Amino acid sequence: MASTTLLEVDDVIVRFGGVTAVNHAAFTAERGRITGLIGPNGAGKTTCFNVITGLQKPTSGRVRYRDRDVTRWAVNRRAKHGIGRTFQRLEAFGSLSVRDNVRVAQEIHGGPLAWLRPGGSLLGVDILLERVGIADYAEERADSIPTGAARLLELARALACEPQLLLLDEPSSGLDETETDAFGDLLKELADEGCAILMVEHDMDLVMTVCDEIHVLDFGEIIASGTPADIRTDRNVQRAYLGYSEDDPAAGHTSEMEVVTP
Repeated sequence: MASTTLLEVDDVIVRFGGVTAVNHAAFTAERGRITGLIGPNGAGKTTCFNVITGLQKPTSGRVRYRDRDVTRWAVNRRAKHGIGRTFQRLEAFGSLSVRDNVRVAQEIHGGPLAWLRPGGSLLGVDILLERVGIADYAEERADSIPTGAARLLELARALACEPQLLLLDEPSSGLDETETDAFGDLLKELADEGCAILMVEHDMDLVMTVCDEIHVLDFGEIIASGTPADIRTDRNVQRAYLGYSEDDPAAGHTSEMEVVTP
């Protein structure tokens, strides 16, 4: 039986001069599962994403994808093999329409006939826009739509490349509560279809609701890994986020991890 592990980050260290941004990070992402990578600002989450996608060379350690060492692969080679990503900073072509942004992503990935899948079935741009919930913005310039819609446009562009591994960097930023709920349902659908999703996110309610497994980074180190239930009560996580643990006498209020869970 084939392994469900699609991505392995193995003992990765990233140093910038005398600063260690990522310190012996090790975690996996599996097909059909949503994995959360959370932590305070500056913990090293986006740096880990950059290492996985090839934007940042690690000081040491390895990245394995589909049982192959891709540590030295170029960005475009990783993308061609099914690694898709959205960015914390919006990266759409502002002067193009929403529809054309997705079309460009599709054509870059597979050429001008990328919308034709093997067997002749259509993977239409408009179907993608409908699926992520921004079909009403199809003809609008990308730099004129609300931030939440622009986040969903980033997702549609990533999905246009038909990724097997999807990395999402703060994807719910700018979404309202209703949009976030719909977004969470979409992530579950994508996972059910076999996609491996790795998500950096500060909305703990979303993380605790959709993630199958969570890894917590603090000062570049993985300080906890486990299910949402494990992470919710982990004392190291409470200290990293709030500065105290559950049994700290000074903790006279409920932890953030408890507040945000359903």
